[in-house]
Amino acid sequence: MMIEENQVLFTGGSGLLGSEFKKNLPNLIYPSRKDFDITDYQQMDDFIRDFGKTFKVLIHAAAFTSPPKIDTDPIEAINSNIIGTANIVKLCSTYGIKLIYISTDYVFKGDKGNYKEEDPVCPVNKYAWSKLGGECSVRLYNNSLIIRTTFGPNLFPYDGAFIDQWTSRESVSKIAKMIIKLIDKDIVGTIHVGGKRKTVYEYAKSLDENKKIKEISINDISFTVPVDTSLNCEKYNSIIKPEDI
Repeated sequence: MMIEENQVLFTGGSGLLGSEFKKNLPNLIYPSRKDFDITDYQQMDDFIRDFGKTFKVLIHAAAFTSPPKIDTDPIEAINSNIIGTANIVKLCSTYGIKLIYISTDYVFKGDKGNYKEEDPVCPVNKYAWSKLGGECSVRLYNNSLIIRTTFGPNLFPYDGAFIDQWTSRESVSKIAKMIIKLIDKDIVGTIHVGGKRKTVYEYAKSLDENKKIKEISINDISFTVPVDTSLNCEKYNSIIKPEDI
């Protein structure tokens, strides 16, 4: 990476993606929520001023990400995913910092798959609406890159996986490495980062083919998820070659 690690600020360092980033880039600046609360603009501004470093990039991965929990507590999603992201945009705009926003494949309706960056968005659950709300703020800032992606733990954590939901999901270790390759690239706008189209069940088995995983349906759960949010990643593959990851 050409940009010095201590010139990159990462929100959500305690999350799944953040933990993987720390393994690969331990010298990025990973402030805790106590020191850098995205719902408290003044605190974030003070952190930037007090740190004494000129940040060139801010990777915004902090978010409230549980669809069923957001269904019951949408206000927290508004505060974190919409207002918090708007605060991040204002902060980056004030200090001229490039913003990389980690969004989700769930912004799409899920009725066709193979979604390109310019395809219309239409979320089917409140989690995705809150992440799209964040995208709206980021789009108002020219020096920004929206990364739509999907990932899970390196070991599949559940007993069952959907056989009727299609995705471009990959392990967090793989997606982190793919995103890292974009940090110092001179690109803005929106880009999709993911793997080949597959069912969630196929994704789960790819992580550990020996693990017994039950086949379940999206009709078996109490919250709404899109059917096929597989991503077209041709743009990413034209910039980053597989052998470079």
